[in-house]
Amino acid sequence: MTGQITPMTSRQRVLAALAGQMVDRTPVCCPTSVATVELMDLVDAPFPDANRQAEPMARLAATAHTVLGFDSVMPVFSIIQESSALGCKMQWEGKDNWPTVRMSEPIWDSPDDIYIPNDLTAHPDTKCVLDAIKLLRRDLGDDVAIIGKTMGPWSLAYHCFGVEKFLLLSLDDPEATKEILHKLKKVTIDFGNAQIEAGVDALTLPDHATGDLVSGEYYQRYLRDLHIEFAERIPCPLILHICGRTVDRMGFIAETGMAAFHYDSKNKPGESMAAVQGRIALAGNINNPETLFSKEPDDVKAEVFANLEAGVQIIGPECAIPLQTSIANLRAIPEAVQEWHARQ
Repeated sequence: MTGQITPMTSRQRVLAALAGQMVDRTPVCCPTSVATVELMDLVDAPFPDANRQAEPMARLAATAHTVLGFDSVMPVFSIIQESSALGCKMQWEGKDNWPTVRMSEPIWDSPDDIYIPNDLTAHPDTKCVLDAIKLLRRDLGDDVAIIGKTMGPWSLAYHCFGVEKFLLLSLDDPEATKEILHKLKKVTIDFGNAQIEAGVDALTLPDHATGDLVSGEYYQRYLRDLHIEFAERIPCPLILHICGRTVDRMGFIAETGMAAFHYDSKNKPGESMAAVQGRIALAGNINNPETLFSKEPDDVKAEVFANLEAGVQIIGPECAIPLQTSIANLRAIPEAVQEWHARQ
């Protein structure tokens, strides 16, 4: 909801949108991350340093606001910090590639193998996130929204058991699957709460039960109740992120009590707004691999306008952006939001 109200800071704008309140203009956020090679070079914060050391992590994250003009910053560029702390085998990569978990070398075979260290948040690859959040809060004050990231149990299970093995288990043994998810939820809750203590305003919760791999019925069966529990036990606004075609589960997602759903460009803005029926905010869904990566700023703006016309509450890329994305295309997102509101 937008209207003629007192001008807001970026942080106020984001938090109001997440709470379903009136805003002075639609906020611009990327709930996953904004990292590009161009931005890394600009502030001397390349991968892998920006994934494993607090100072370059915070320096790169801040560019979402200071260089691009977004209303939020997000210091967690990977989806593997917790998995590293759990003992997964990692491939950290250089600045041209995303770090990955070696899922072909899983660390667990059954629910009985799951072991979550008591000092998970003290591991170097989780502690650096907490330290980066503190640095961002120190440097940006209360003017900019800081969004953290805590991985959901479905995603963690992919990393620790392997995607194919875990998906087959979900077909063959639903009870073992639920046991795995139940045990892994501790990681999601503990790391999320640690980030709140460090200073985040909201948390993205990626849980990759994507439409490309599992059905909406699967989401209802395995994840909806867990996501309701996360909304109850993690005391800050939660932004659920699931890639792919997800309109078939948006009705269930809207029942979770989470503040927003970060949705993919495989779903049209109008149909997505109709699916959630105002029960949860939507964030997104500017296309990454085609529009942001390879088209022009005017093409980016056209997608922004389509989301605004549909009433989408938070505008930004659909997911973590390609590392070779241009600054000009990313700046086009807040520029388009400003232009659209100026015409209203």
